Amino acid sequence: MAEHLRHHGIAPTGYPFARWHPLPGGGIAAEAGFPVGAPIANSGEVEASSLPAGPVLAVWHSDPDEKLPLSYHAVHDWLETGDAVATGDSWEIYHDLPTCEHVGTRIEIVQPITFPTTPPHRN
Repeated sequence: MAEHLRHHGIAPTGYPFARWHPLPGGGIAAEAGFPVGAPIANSGEVEASSLPAGPVLAVWHSDPDEKLPLSYHAVHDWLETGDAVATGDSWEIYHDLPTCEHVGTRIEIVQPITFPTTPPHRN
């Protein structure tokens, strides 16, 4: 993706991201890219897409990669409170450059959400 952008003279407007899409049968499709300021044309393995707009729950992960599942558990636990409902697949934004000595320790997990129209019932 980065090479495709460079080849077409397009500069990213933000940090790289990856989005995971569960598939039937337990597989996962990975989508990875960079935000850009203008639409790009599909070309070979590069396919234009967009991330959804609207409210999100964002959680910062600042531990080594192997502890990333704990941050996803925090997202799931917060959603279990019933204050909001997940509305699609989450994505990760990587705030470290590949040459950074702490690569992988500043990851933002973004989960699109919506708020229920009726308040949750609490005892």
